[in-house]
Amino acid sequence: MGYWKTKVLPKIKKVFEKNGTKKAAAAEACKSFDDSKEEINKDFEEKKAELQPKVTEIYEASSTEIKTLIKEPKETELKKHSTEVHKFLEELVKIEFPGSKAVGEASSKFGAALIPGPVFFVFEKVSTFIVTEEKPAEEEEAAAPPPPATEAETSDKKDREVVIEEEKKEEIVAVAETVEKTEPTVPATEEKTEPAAAPPAPTEPAKEEPPKP
Repeated sequence: MGYWKTKVLPKIKKVFEKNGTKKAAAAEACKSFDDSKEEINKDFEEKKAELQPKVTEIYEASSTEIKTLIKEPKETELKKHSTEVHKFLEELVKIEFPGSKAVGEASSKFGAALIPGPVFFVFEKVSTFIVTEEKPAEEEEAAAPPPPATEAETSDKKDREVVIEEEKKEEIVAVAETVEKTEPTVPATEEKTEPAAAPPAPTEPAKEEPPKP
């Protein structure tokens, strides 16, 4: 118990205090960076045309993890690949990418995972060049005609069409039979028989008058 109190506990306490101080300093660095965003945006717009080819070259040479982070920024992925992120920021510093120097220094001191806001702000600016470069390729892919159907696919298609035609014929026949069965039969019209004419009444023979005297 004495060893725990004198040796282990002080070390643990020191680590937590160090982490707490580190996080506080990182938060302060993020706040300072936020205050300079307007100036960074202005500088970015002025250098945009000059930066485009340089940024595209750095991006193409980057790892898949960095490319994914630039397109889909996630803090969990930032923490996993903080080393690669720091290297990417150093490359941006070399071409004087706006904001990269301040973010690179903060990443070196505190780690990229503790300054996600500034890192993703720079990545967002980088992504504007990447989207512009990748658009033509996407459009070409969309405009490309579909690949020709193989012989097997064509044969399967014809077989399916024949089966469909046969099914349609069977359905038509079935419907016709159903209609024929369910259609009410119209009774034949009975011929009206008129009653036979009554026979003429018999005529009585004329009475002969007696001779007069």
